[in-house]
Amino acid sequence: MGCDGGTIPKRHELVKGPKKVEKVDKNAELAAKWKYCALSQEKLKRPIVACDLGRLYNKDAVIEYLLDKTAERPNSEAVTHIRGTRDIKELNLTDNPEWEGERRNTKGDQYEDIHCGMFICPVVGLEMNGKHRFCYLQSCGCVFSERALKEVKTEICHKCGDPFKSDDVVVINSSKEEVEKLREKMEEKRAKAKTKKSKKSKAAVETGAAPPESKDETSSTKAGSSVENGNGASSDPDVAGPSSSKSGGASKRSIQEMQDKSEVFKSLFTSHTSAKRTKDQTSNWVTHTPYHF
Repeated sequence: MGCDGGTIPKRHELVKGPKKVEKVDKNAELAAKWKYCALSQEKLKRPIVACDLGRLYNKDAVIEYLLDKTAERPNSEAVTHIRGTRDIKELNLTDNPEWEGERRNTKGDQYEDIHCGMFICPVVGLEMNGKHRFCYLQSCGCVFSERALKEVKTEICHKCGDPFKSDDVVVINSSKEEVEKLREKMEEKRAKAKTKKSKKSKAAVETGAAPPESKDETSSTKAGSSVENGNGASSDPDVAGPSSSKSGGASKRSIQEMQDKSEVFKSLFTSHTSAKRTKDQTSNWVTHTPYHF
């Protein structure tokens, strides 16, 4: 096979050397982080949310994951730290006026700039395409470039005016080392929240404060104790008169014998004459089945 007509094979054709390491295109890697959802790998579209680690997601994809965590997804490892909607923050982004979206190059006869970002920094005007570092505030969700936060130092948001702290600033799509620091910060924050909850529960137990639902339960038990018993007498002293144990042998009276009660009130109890029937008036039990139609 081969070597016909005096062809001479070369060394690289006969000897197989080590495989070359595939290099990832930087432009493609940046586009995957800044233009596509980290979970569903679909294009980012509003509403866009971010987690404590600075990753971007479509809000619909995260909600679907939280509703059904057992379903197979291509990149489910990126959301294992998200336990609920409290672990994500909806971003307040500023649209790029130069971004035309899918209508930019429908025919394919125009130059399409891959580095053009969908959003920009409202202070400096830098495009959010991965070439510049961007941050978001956990307090309000507004997104700015890191350069804007360094040049204009303030404790009030540049866009909405809400106050924020330095701990509220989270870098979007940072390096692996910074992601590990953000993960440690996230775990410390969750540990503090657990300790606060445990302290509140202990304080409630020590003070003996009953929840508001217990009041309803006590009122229902009191109401149930005042219901008439089988002989037509009530256990409430206001209704049935004084009890024999407290009044020294006074017998309980029947509600039907009370003259100060109306007939409408007496008819509410089973000891009333309207509730008693003769044998001729009573009927035998009849069992109906769904097959009688």
